[in-house]
Amino acid sequence: MFKLGRGWRSGLTAFAGFILALGLVLVTGVGLPLQAQVSPSPTAPASPAPAEVPAPPIIPRDIQGHWAQDCLRFLAQQRTIAPNQEGFFYPDQPITWGDFAGVLNLVFPSGTSGGWASPLERALGLTNVANVASHYPPHYFIPARQITRAEAIMALAAKLEAAYPTVANGILTSSLSDASQVPAYAREGVAAALMRGLVVNYPEARQLNPNQPMTRGAAAALLCRANGDPRVQALVPAQYVPAFPELQRPTAPERETRGVWLTNIDSNVLFSRENLEAAVDRLAELNINTLYPVVWNWGYTLFPSATAERELGEKQHLYGETSTPRLEAAQADRDMLQELIDLAHARGMKVIPWFEFGFMAPNNYVLERRHPDWFTQKRVEVPETPLLPRILQQLPGMQPEPQPDPRIWLEGNVLPRLWMNPFHPQVQKFLLELTNDVMSNYEVDGFQVDDHLGLPVEFGYDPYTINLYQTEHGGAAPPDNPAEAEWVRWRANKISNFMGEIHKLVKARRPGAVVSVSPNPYPFAYVNYLQDWPEWQRRGIMDELIVQIYRDDQNRFIWELNKPSIEEARRRISTSVGLLSGLRAKPVTMPWLRAQIDAVRDRNFAGVSFFFYETLWIGPEGPQQRAAGFKEAFPNVVARP
Repeated sequence: MFKLGRGWRSGLTAFAGFILALGLVLVTGVGLPLQAQVSPSPTAPASPAPAEVPAPPIIPRDIQGHWAQDCLRFLAQQRTIAPNQEGFFYPDQPITWGDFAGVLNLVFPSGTSGGWASPLERALGLTNVANVASHYPPHYFIPARQITRAEAIMALAAKLEAAYPTVANGILTSSLSDASQVPAYAREGVAAALMRGLVVNYPEARQLNPNQPMTRGAAAALLCRANGDPRVQALVPAQYVPAFPELQRPTAPERETRGVWLTNIDSNVLFSRENLEAAVDRLAELNINTLYPVVWNWGYTLFPSATAERELGEKQHLYGETSTPRLEAAQADRDMLQELIDLAHARGMKVIPWFEFGFMAPNNYVLERRHPDWFTQKRVEVPETPLLPRILQQLPGMQPEPQPDPRIWLEGNVLPRLWMNPFHPQVQKFLLELTNDVMSNYEVDGFQVDDHLGLPVEFGYDPYTINLYQTEHGGAAPPDNPAEAEWVRWRANKISNFMGEIHKLVKARRPGAVVSVSPNPYPFAYVNYLQDWPEWQRRGIMDELIVQIYRDDQNRFIWELNKPSIEEARRRISTSVGLLSGLRAKPVTMPWLRAQIDAVRDRNFAGVSFFFYETLWIGPEGPQQRAAGFKEAFPNVVARP
């Protein structure tokens, strides 16, 4: 049995019993115990003494005439609720957070939350990190505080593992007259509950009153609506359950970023003027307004660069790892970037060059051979070899077991990469000069870096960085643990300072140019790659944010959209979402891409950008149907925000 304030009592056993009783009514037509329907066997041994018959349930005195009286009477008959000693339930009194969480845990299964969990998630025993209560402010959960209606509905939806709705705001505005009053932290949960018919609004179905206290009677009505039996759900008067209208797609906004990344890997789009012209025409027909061509990839520039020619011996290199001298020679003196600028600007499209590799570099890189001190490494751990293996290694012809190269990082656990040292002044000078080569010589509309303008957290144990750290820390060496908080913060701040220099240079060369950043979501970007892009936004050193949210799970995708770090950025700068339109070995369907576009628009982001051009047309629907799908999503020409 459980109690809520002065009146509720029940338990998981009682709840299971009332479900069993419902099942018996369905099977036998009566509510008698099952054993009363069966005659005892004549050879059966003598029955034990009859068990004590429990007292009949007590119906609260104060529910008669209440708008939810049928639901309350049913719950009392099933011992899910019970009156106090005076016989009162007080259905119109508020319920607290702690009492409501207790009800949900006793009625519905509860698990053990992980280390990621907030106080509310732990209190509800939620086991999925992507739930509709994920972004509820931790300090708002106070067990003794009265719970609001929006909070209670959100908690119920989270407890029932309700999926994130694709168009949460559309559901709210279609279903509720006071949708604008629903707090941001509860909008996903309330929308999910509306989709499942869980919401009960008395006296007006379309008026939620989201910030008023949830009453005990209204909380009980939620339990009836959450019951799996339609007959129990029907005990709540239908006139208090909001009707669920037909969903409408969000309309295309008047201003929107519609971007596409153009790459030289798994794509031929950059390798001839004819390919570029066809691509620009094709994208213009779909009303795409922004192109992000890669111009720094696989350790080389894809535009003629005096800096690259001086340091790398090649002024440009259009092909990536599959390059051959013959293919590269066929490019002759083409200036791919200038060709693209001319073609795109003629069609009203913006061109923002993309420095994809950032500080990352290929293995066996010419720059590493020329300037090995420009590169960083992981911490070298010297394993202690037992005595016998040490003796064997010293025997003639015996070789010690090779150790992993601390300079190598495996991208995707497959491709060996090197990392230039973000803290080395000569490395910073090199990348700034490459940036200057773009911004000084081309009429571009911006400059973009992505998740590689950072550093894997395990790197930074090269001699230069260790000495720099010791100089700034009174001789103390960096911690052995690469994830140690102060060591992470020190390196991340240095990278942020360099990003400030990038911003300063871009604005000096072209004041109207957009400084664009396309990172991984936060805090993943920070704890794994030392990339503190929320700090970049707070410092004012980026103008556009396009967060890469490459997810094939709806809950995870929308959970990422709602993260506080993104919400903060959206209030200050143009914030869009990077969508994975597919990989050659992993196509993405058009319906899923359209659902992602709808979700982004429903939540009022600045737009989307697709990775990458070739995969726009690759999918089970075929290129023509996919083009028609994009055309439907982007039916008119719009300007960037």
